[in-house]
Amino acid sequence: MAGHSHWAGIKHKKALVDAKRGKLWSKLAKAIIVAAKGGGDPDSNFRLRAAIDEAKAVSLPKENITRAIKTGTGELKGNDLEELVYEGYGADGVAVLCECLTDNRNRTAPEIRKIFEVCGGKLGATGCVAWNFDRKGMFIVPLEAADEEKLMELVLEAGGEDMVKSDDGYEITCHPDNYHAVSDALAATGINPDASQLGLVPKDQVEIRDPDTAARVLKLMELLDDHEDVQNVSSNYNIPDDVMEQLNP
Repeated sequence: MAGHSHWAGIKHKKALVDAKRGKLWSKLAKAIIVAAKGGGDPDSNFRLRAAIDEAKAVSLPKENITRAIKTGTGELKGNDLEELVYEGYGADGVAVLCECLTDNRNRTAPEIRKIFEVCGGKLGATGCVAWNFDRKGMFIVPLEAADEEKLMELVLEAGGEDMVKSDDGYEITCHPDNYHAVSDALAATGINPDASQLGLVPKDQVEIRDPDTAARVLKLMELLDDHEDVQNVSSNYNIPDDVMEQLNP
């Protein structure tokens, strides 16, 4: 995950499917429910479109998607989720931003605070790290799926902002308003991204060279990601390959 990606690999969620399929599907259904509050048509609601794309990428059943949309639009009961954002710092001062969906903020807040504390971090005030992130549409396209030069041309014509080649694949970013256009352009040429979503990209990164600090940061990310109310965790840490190798000999 860290150290191998320009913006902290969204393929991480896909890797969790087999081990934690039920929990991941539940999180993705929640995301669809909340997104559908802005309208049940994914063609006019880019946030819903992105949530559905992400759910399909990890094989969330069609009936689950349909039920979540109807719940969000009020056709079915259960639309009582609240969106919360928790901001704070991990070990070595790395910025961490947690996006949550919960039906009980009095339960969620102390649990998130505890996770930060046990990993050597702390929660901060609203806005303390949000300034360091921009919301983007993000895609990972397999390296073998397209010629780099042609893919770059396609992405830029569709409104993409940047494309970076990494070990994970071609990492494409775009303004959220252009998410549909980039997604449709890829689909029109038969390119299926390994992953896609609307997410947060850090403006700068903190490089971690100490293995113990790196371990604490990764533990914080793991525990937050595993919490049932946490939808997305964004951070600006970067762990170089040689440090990662010390953690995974």
